[in-house]
Amino acid sequence: MRSRTTLIVAAVFIAVLAVVLIFEDRGFKKEEAAEKAAALVDIPSEDLVKMELRTGDAALFFEKDGQGDWRLTAPLEAMADGYEVGNLADSFSSLRIQRVVETEAMDLAAYEIPTREVSLWAKGREEPVRILVGMENPIDNSLFAKREDDPRVVLLAGHLKSTLEKELFDFRRKDIFRFETGEVKAVRVRAGGVAWEASLQESGWTLSSPVKALASKNKVEGLLDSLSSLRAKEFVSEDKKAEDLRTFGLERPAYEAALSLPASGEDIVFSFHKDGETFYATTSRSNKIIAFEGTLLADLERRVDEIREKKVADLYSWEAFKVSVRKGAFSLTAVKEKAGDEETWALDTPDKDAANRYKVEDFIRRVERLEAAAFIDNPGALARYGLEPPEAEIRIWTRDSAGKEEERIWFLGREDAAKDRVIIKVPRLEYLFEVDAAFLQEFPKAAADWKAEPPQEPDAAANIMK
Repeated sequence: MRSRTTLIVAAVFIAVLAVVLIFEDRGFKKEEAAEKAAALVDIPSEDLVKMELRTGDAALFFEKDGQGDWRLTAPLEAMADGYEVGNLADSFSSLRIQRVVETEAMDLAAYEIPTREVSLWAKGREEPVRILVGMENPIDNSLFAKREDDPRVVLLAGHLKSTLEKELFDFRRKDIFRFETGEVKAVRVRAGGVAWEASLQESGWTLSSPVKALASKNKVEGLLDSLSSLRAKEFVSEDKKAEDLRTFGLERPAYEAALSLPASGEDIVFSFHKDGETFYATTSRSNKIIAFEGTLLADLERRVDEIREKKVADLYSWEAFKVSVRKGAFSLTAVKEKAGDEETWALDTPDKDAANRYKVEDFIRRVERLEAAAFIDNPGALARYGLEPPEAEIRIWTRDSAGKEEERIWFLGREDAAKDRVIIKVPRLEYLFEVDAAFLQEFPKAAADWKAEPPQEPDAAANIMK
């Protein structure tokens, strides 16, 4: 009896399940049919290999190259703006219908179809899919359109209008002078009365002319980024000739930046001309001349002192594990120690006194932030600056994340009370730094200055509370 009941329940369950599955399948097919009916075009955008955007007699042709990047092929050969052309491809390869206006179109002229045409060629297909677009619907700004091989007139989303109205310049790549900034190993700049040269050394960017000095990494790399990302406001010459160079002031340019890229075995020379509020540019490896906007020429006009590295200390304070100072006969050293997860500082005194962590680390940060107010090049005899022997010195040892340790040394000379500055020499550099003397106020004069306060006795603490 029990077995028979089980069989009946099972049969009922199977019957109900079958009904559910039938209805789900019908629902799915209905949804699928609705989706298909709502799609005017449904092609994976990555399958597109060629496109045409036509407005009247004017047409733009796009084609993918061997690397899968879009290029303009007509009315001229040029690199395409990947974002803009990609947006055109994405928008029209997956085109949804907002509403069907007519199932059998009788008079396309009533909808001004075609005002524009978009043709899509997919790989493996010889014939394109053509979308004919007409006037704007005055009610909701949607667009009347039809697919060439579909009898229906439909409405498409109004936002497509902005894409369809783009012109040749919009679809062109603007940063046509782009290069890999990381490959640049030397820079030469000439701009009016400014001229300097720098090269990338193991220690960083270094000026070689008109002075031998460290260059600011941020300033040099910022200039390279600006050159590489220079964008055209207008293409004024597609195939420059000598006459074009004269016309746009680039035959003997007032501004020039030469870059050396040894890895690719080439040099790139940028030439610039300023004509009122309009700026023109070309390069030695491009046949185009562009007009551009921005502050690039102001960057090129920076004086050498603005390009120089003003930071006196090349270190990260959090990597410091030892610091030593000396002034006259007085010297003091603090060493970072680790106890479990906690880091502390101890003084290198006979009793290994605990150091005031905040004072020690604040001093290191002050050294890290030191910047030159001025430079002294070719200083000659160091004794005249109180540097032979130095009046004081600072040594900081660092350990980076890879475990590499390094000692850095700074020699301090005589303080100039009139200027409120002190001279600093970095041993490996031939020039001197003039820095604000205010940081000397934090220079310890006795071990007690860095010594941690002893913990208060409970009774003393209670008396304070009273």
